[in-house]
Amino acid sequence: MEETYLLNVEGVKKKILHGGQGELPKLQDGSKFTFHFQTLKDDFERTVIDDSREAGVPMEIIVGKMFKLEIWETLLSSMRIGEVAEFWCDTIHTGMYALVSRGMRRIAEGRDPLEGQKHRCGMGNMFDYHSTGYEDLDELQRAPQPLIFIMELFRVEDPSAYKRDTWAMSKEEKLAAVPVLHSEGNRLVLRREFAQAAAKYQEAVICLRNLQAKEKPWEDGWLKLESLVTPLVLNYCQCQLELGEYYEVLEHTTELLQKHNDNAKAYFKRAKAHAAVWNEREAREDFQRVAHLDPSMAAAVKKELKQLGERMRKKHVEDRKRYQGLFQSSQGL
Repeated sequence: MEETYLLNVEGVKKKILHGGQGELPKLQDGSKFTFHFQTLKDDFERTVIDDSREAGVPMEIIVGKMFKLEIWETLLSSMRIGEVAEFWCDTIHTGMYALVSRGMRRIAEGRDPLEGQKHRCGMGNMFDYHSTGYEDLDELQRAPQPLIFIMELFRVEDPSAYKRDTWAMSKEEKLAAVPVLHSEGNRLVLRREFAQAAAKYQEAVICLRNLQAKEKPWEDGWLKLESLVTPLVLNYCQCQLELGEYYEVLEHTTELLQKHNDNAKAYFKRAKAHAAVWNEREAREDFQRVAHLDPSMAAAVKKELKQLGERMRKKHVEDRKRYQGLFQSSQGL
């Protein structure tokens, strides 16, 4: 269709390039749009800035989740399934595009979209960036301008029709998901599916950490969430011990003990990881802390120390034989 349609939004024009099917989708908070898009400059050449088809993955946004380029939710809400439309958007709607594009490009490159970003509002972050890392986006950041978006809408899903990532969940949904994920992790441990169990525990921790970020550290709300995080982290570390990921265990238990230096279970798991990578002194120190903090674990500590001593003695014998062999070989040259 050649006719230009004006949306009931200031600074936006719409032109339908290919008609869609059915009625306009009924939307609610949590509905998910899946679509391809192309971003063009409003110049004579219609210079292409971004094209989701080049990345090979359609774009997804969630209604009501404060996507930084808010106008996109409005544009998509005017489309039918299968529709292809071109939207001209004035500068009042495109000022954040450089920041949004930067994140999308980083994701497509397999990089962290938030790398280097301070925990501030979107506009505050704009002033923090000296450069986006992309010359064309730096230009847009210095001088925002009207842009053209060509969009093809594939589907709109209700919140109940898809599994939402943790970032897309409400506070209540995250809190409800945690015990379910914890239980699923425990069930997988019983089946000795440790990698899958670790993923469940990790997802639960992410839910809680997201909620903690909105609380003041060490106040009641934060502490209540922390009490839920701790056993999940310990379960995750136990899975990593079973998988032989000892340095992963050292990292997470050390982080946990920086906040809770009286947690005997964290010391015990860290001691086992130290022992596994031949850090004898650190392992013995952690095992001794365990026995001091929790006398009920004294028998387990005694057993671990005995096994550590035997392993270290065996290693010393093997190392001595190896060095003797190397010395004799060098003497024969």
